[in-house]
Amino acid sequence: MQSINCLLVTALLAMPMPALAEGDAEKGEKVFRKCRSCHEVGPDAKDKTGPALNGIVGAAAGASPDFGYSNAMKEAAEAGLVWDEASLAAFLTKPRDFLKGTQMSFPGLRKEADVANVIAYLARLQAVAEN
Repeated sequence: MQSINCLLVTALLAMPMPALAEGDAEKGEKVFRKCRSCHEVGPDAKDKTGPALNGIVGAAAGASPDFGYSNAMKEAAEAGLVWDEASLAAFLTKPRDFLKGTQMSFPGLRKEADVANVIAYLARLQAVAEN
């Protein structure tokens, strides 16, 4: 029997998501400062309270092998959640609404521009690392 979280993620994956605003990576780097107490990025990034976020854009949920994810995140990963721009935007806006039972204590980013900028920053880091 699937749990409610698994069903919720499956429903969310099937929903059409609105197009995201174009983000500004430079501004996103500044907004990401709010995330640094729990997450690291960059060549020497390690898991902290939250997983390191290198390569997160387009990655499967729960992909950091040594991080202790919540049961909710494990179930979302099993259901096929991928951190594309739309799912990242929804999670960054209201983590607890997007994924009931998440351990992420951050309440979310209120401004749509901040969300788009952080995603652009994470995507830029990923592009630089791949080159």
